[in-house]
Amino acid sequence: MTKRRKVNGRARPIRTKRDYEGASTVAKRLSSQADRDSAAELRLQSLLRQMDEFDELEDEISSDAPEDYSGPRRRWSDNGSSDN
Repeated sequence: MTKRRKVNGRARPIRTKRDYEGASTVAKRLSSQADRDSAAELRLQSLLRQMDEFDELEDEISSDAPEDYSGPRRRWSDNGSSDN
């Protein structure tokens, strides 16, 4: 059996699209509860703040990318020097 930790009203930072989708699901579930307690309300507010921050970061990243380029992005390891 695993122990579940108590919810402290804070949401962890959203770093990936998968995190965002999970947070969105939880936020929808919490918002549909009519009789939520103060901890659930704090959790919902925290989730919404984190989702907004993630949206802002996504907007910044997408505005930096060239719109007409659809090829693969280079990684730091693609610097052309190989040890072969």
